[in-house]
Amino acid sequence: MSGRNDGRAFIGSFTSPGGRGIIVAAVDAETGALTERGATDAVADPSFLALAPGGSVLYAVSEQEEGAAAAFLAPAADAVDATPRLIGEPVPVCGAGPTHLTLTAGHLLTANYGSGSVSVLPVGGDGALRAVSGVLQHEGGGPHPDRQRGPHAHQVTADPSGRWVLSTDLGTDSVRICALDAASGELTTHGETTLRPGAGPRHLAFHPAGGHAYVLCELEPTLTVCRWDAATGVLEPVGETSVLPDSAAVESFASAVVVARDGRFVWVANRGHDSIAVLALDETYEKAELVTTVPCGGRWPRDLALDPAGRRLYAANEHSGDVTWFDIDPHTGVPVRAGSIEAPAASCVIFG
Repeated sequence: MSGRNDGRAFIGSFTSPGGRGIIVAAVDAETGALTERGATDAVADPSFLALAPGGSVLYAVSEQEEGAAAAFLAPAADAVDATPRLIGEPVPVCGAGPTHLTLTAGHLLTANYGSGSVSVLPVGGDGALRAVSGVLQHEGGGPHPDRQRGPHAHQVTADPSGRWVLSTDLGTDSVRICALDAASGELTTHGETTLRPGAGPRHLAFHPAGGHAYVLCELEPTLTVCRWDAATGVLEPVGETSVLPDSAAVESFASAVVVARDGRFVWVANRGHDSIAVLALDETYEKAELVTTVPCGGRWPRDLALDPAGRRLYAANEHSGDVTWFDIDPHTGVPVRAGSIEAPAASCVIFG
């Protein structure tokens, strides 16, 4: 490793089973290697993170029954003391088990898995979070006897146009398209796209061209290809592909989906099968073909992330307690393991 410090990575982890909270790591641009620079456990179970534009403020959910969100001053890449510092106190999200968050239109939104809702928190000029301005409660359920007795919002994200907010709900087998009123901080439902019963949508990712989204389902490990019309706010499913090979004989739960910067490949993390699936997209972006799967470098990959250049893929392996990075073959899209860093109970990794 060259030892150069060319950027920052932030690793979220579950403190309840022994994780260190938020780990700050330096990124070597030449090798992709991560080197830990600091950590904080000031917030319990910061399972998912988001960085503000400009990179000076870091946000985290606290994935507990009494869910909360917190803002931190993000240390610079060359900081001697790379410990994130809380800005104020964690703010309740008025929901249970927040698993995801996103920033849009001056607000932080959280997807609350336990309560099946999406919360909106205004962001102050100093980056601090204000009290919840609105909570959108999902309704419904699905056929799975244990996992779909009620709604379970798992992800919330803004579309590329910035006009809409989409929330995937594992419990209701659907994706809600919502509009955020930036003045009032209220979220209202514009429409709802229903997927196959029992599939359990968990996360989605947009194609860089903006006209398609790829919805990853957890309960039945599949990728649903959808057309996305930002003008009308309509999400239309057009196809479905398995993210596991036919030979897979282990129970597996898909967790994370990433689309290549050039739009040619999609990568998916499979927990249980402990693999990264490589899917190739055709020229219409509407057909995804499973090319291969490769070992994730550990156990129970909860999250995947591309580095800013789009040349490397990072897997947060929760049960083996590491973040493993891979060089991506630019022609085939196949990741090749290049190294790892210890990160107990790792749950996500972001760059900035």
